[in-house]
Amino acid sequence: MVTRMNRIVTLSSDVLYQEVAGEGVLLDLKGERYFGLDEVGARIWELLQQGGTPEQVFDALLAEYEVDPQRLARDLDELLEKLAAAGLIEVRSADGDAGAAG
Repeated sequence: MVTRMNRIVTLSSDVLYQEVAGEGVLLDLKGERYFGLDEVGARIWELLQQGGTPEQVFDALLAEYEVDPQRLARDLDELLEKLAAAGLIEVRSADGDAGAAG
């Protein structure tokens, strides 16, 4: 599981993002695949694009949505794991260790 503390996310330069009707669409140019994000997933991507760390994304979403913090943590970690597994992001520790697992 990805842990939020001391993690940095780098978005793949091979991914294009477009918001469509409040949801997000990711196009992986390298893998020639599309990925859909719901409203919250799209917000997460936007915060990551702005340079937010997973911890900053968590804090922003907690302030913006009425959600149980444990559920948000679980859902955020799950999405980051899926995005990393698909090669859309790289998650590494702040001290430079690469990898999606935490």
